[in-house]
Amino acid sequence: MGDPAAEPGGGWPVPLRRTPQQARSRARLARVLEAAERVLVGEGVQALTTTRVAAEAGVSVGSLYQYLPDRDAIIDALASGYLARLEAAMDDLVAVAGAEQWDDPVGVLIDAYAAIYRTEHGFRALWFGGGLTEQTRAADREHKRRMADGVRRILLVLGLAHDDEALTRACHAAVLAADALAQEAFRRDPAGDPGLLGEAALMLRGYLTGIAARYR
Repeated sequence: MGDPAAEPGGGWPVPLRRTPQQARSRARLARVLEAAERVLVGEGVQALTTTRVAAEAGVSVGSLYQYLPDRDAIIDALASGYLARLEAAMDDLVAVAGAEQWDDPVGVLIDAYAAIYRTEHGFRALWFGGGLTEQTRAADREHKRRMADGVRRILLVLGLAHDDEALTRACHAAVLAADALAQEAFRRDPAGDPGLLGEAALMLRGYLTGIAARYR
């Protein structure tokens, strides 16, 4: 799965009590977060105590406290890793959109993110488990704006729109709607309810077609 806390650039996306400097310390923190994800997926959000996670990781509670002093810090670190991976996937899609000239951009996006939802068991367990902290909720709101910016960039690369405030607003609305439908689809079925994902794609195609029509 990789390092749950590391950003694509190698940094740490959430404030830690202490930032690991040595490779051994970074590896220990990554091991702790991998253990936290196992607890999250296997036992639920309420099991994410520092004592339980330390035991799962095979480290002392004192060692854990150096970086993650409580459950909220563990949740924020896990969530930041999930959001960073989603945003990295969007950046990858933006990079290839122009070269591939997709006939069905919505289908590509829906399929790509459905595949991520299927494999990110921790993401589903955290978002559906009702344990998000205020910091994570705020990070998620900013994450949706960054994802919307990715959609905006794809539309621009494909030559379907001109860059203006209306496009930014419309892309944000599209992401909010798509996210709500995707989460419901994966609440119903761990593989993603195909009927609801299909309806999401149909709705977004119509909406984005309408957006593109404004710029013709």
